[in-house]
Amino acid sequence: MWIFTTTGFVSAVSDGKQLVVRSRDRLSLEPISTFAKAEIKKSPVSDYPYRLTLSNELFAEWVSKMAKSIDYRNFKSEVADLRGDDFAHPLMKVWSAMHEVEDAEARMRCYIDHNRKGSLL
Repeated sequence: MWIFTTTGFVSAVSDGKQLVVRSRDRLSLEPISTFAKAEIKKSPVSDYPYRLTLSNELFAEWVSKMAKSIDYRNFKSEVADLRGDDFAHPLMKVWSAMHEVEDAEARMRCYIDHNRKGSLL
C-alpha cells in the first residue's frame, strides 16, 4: 500500500508476520516511528532506504489518526507548506501521472461542431 500524507510518502507491505513500512526519506517515517515507538532502520541496498516494522493494528491507528486530522482544503498546497517544494514537486508528478488511469467518461469533454458553436460530449 502506498500512502501519501502531509508528512510524507510511505509504502507498507507484510513480511508474513507484521508490516514493514518503508520510505525513500527518513522524514516520511518519523511521525509513524514516534507514534508507534518503532525504530527506523537503514536499508541502503534495498529499494526503500528506510524502514520500520510494526503491527497492522498500530499502522491502522496511525492511518486513522492522519485521516482524522485533515483540516486543509488542498492537499498539494498543504504538502508544499509542510514539506517544501523539494518534496511537493515529485508529488505533483505522481498526481499528474495518475491522469493516465482516469476513466474516459469521467469528465465532460467539449468538441467543436462547425454547425453549432460548441457541444458537450
